[in-house]
Amino acid sequence: MRTTLDLPDPLFKEVKTRAIQEGVTLKELLATYIEAGLRGRSTPASDIDPRANTHPLPIAWERVPGEPPTPSRTNAEIEAILDQEDMDNHHRVMGQTRPKP
Repeated sequence: MRTTLDLPDPLFKEVKTRAIQEGVTLKELLATYIEAGLRGRSTPASDIDPRANTHPLPIAWERVPGEPPTPSRTNAEIEAILDQEDMDNHHRVMGQTRPKP
């Protein structure tokens, strides 16, 4: 049966990320969550799907008790990491070895 769900954007992004992490489709994950909710289970994915990822979602902010949240990496650091990953992937796809700095 098909239906339409109106989910808040942050919730949709979290569910979509969880589905990717667990290697299942969004449809499969939502069906698992709904079934678990109807049966009263608190950890539906790990109970039903043995492939489920038990790691928590990544945290983008480092929390220091008593202080406001601060980024654990600067934008420049993140961009450098992403640029390096892009270059590594490019060299891998092209069959080239990465030049030494």
